[in-house]
Amino acid sequence: MRTVGYYLKENWKPVAVYAGMAAVFWTVGSLYGVDPDATGYALLLAGVILLLSLCPGFFRFLRKERELRETGRNIAGADPVFPAAGTLAEKRYQEMIGTLLEQRNQERSVAQQTRQDSLDYYSLWAHQIKTPIAAMRLLLQEEEGRRQGKDGFLRGMDRELFRTEQYVEMVLNYLRIGDMSRDMVLAWHPLDDMIRQAVRKYSRLFIIQKLRLDFRETGATVLTDEKWLVFVLEQILSNALKYTKEGSVSIYAGPSKENGAVLVIEDTGIGIAKEDLPRVCERGFTGYNGRAYKKSTGIGLYLCRSVMDHLGHGLRIESEEGKGTKVLLDLGRTPVEPE
Repeated sequence: MRTVGYYLKENWKPVAVYAGMAAVFWTVGSLYGVDPDATGYALLLAGVILLLSLCPGFFRFLRKERELRETGRNIAGADPVFPAAGTLAEKRYQEMIGTLLEQRNQERSVAQQTRQDSLDYYSLWAHQIKTPIAAMRLLLQEEEGRRQGKDGFLRGMDRELFRTEQYVEMVLNYLRIGDMSRDMVLAWHPLDDMIRQAVRKYSRLFIIQKLRLDFRETGATVLTDEKWLVFVLEQILSNALKYTKEGSVSIYAGPSKENGAVLVIEDTGIGIAKEDLPRVCERGFTGYNGRAYKKSTGIGLYLCRSVMDHLGHGLRIESEEGKGTKVLLDLGRTPVEPE
């Protein structure tokens, strides 16, 4: 009915003319004593003719309306194809829209090229900076071996150098997150193997900070992208080590769910303020701990949440200030048994 209303609104003039002429004929017929039945019959025939003349235009109106709806659904993607213009005004509107779309495509192309240039530059920078970092690590290891690992200064330098490597990796992953779907390969992986990869990377920091690791094997197999899930595990371990002065970091299977495994990473660190918990995964949010300890970039947990969303997994954080933090990863799926 709404479509009929729009059509009549666009074609009100013929209807108005018919109504005016009908009023004139009826008035004249009444004044001259013409049989009302004859006048009514004539007006009825004229109304049928008017209706028949409007029907083809109405069907053209419906077809064009459907084509415009389809064009509207595809207008954000490739260049849309408009229905043939019926009037000069429609033709001019289509020309203006075409000009705007061409400008949009040019601006989009420039933006994509600029982003690709930035990605290429920072990727090159990140790979180049790894060379001096690796050289510094070798020099530190040689000096530490010569001093038999007794120098606290060298241990501190080793820790900060490791964090520098982590920040370089974070830059690369931050740049890649926008095109993550191109770099994603889903397969079934043993969860414990991925946990060991992340733990092995941070084993040196566990030793330097004298923290105990309590890793209980889960025995789970999850459908995920190995590289990206290991990145999430590394970021969570990094946060646990950053804010835990003493005690332990525990990794274990959480309460099982029907749709897959739940992994828990729990530390005995300083915890997160209650008012900060809802926002800790926002980009750039550092919270009270970040401001107090000057260690947070506000990017790590944001990247973790983004990666988990892309992978179809869940991430939840529970914490109590002064008692520690618990990160729960809902890995979302269970393997299908082969037939």
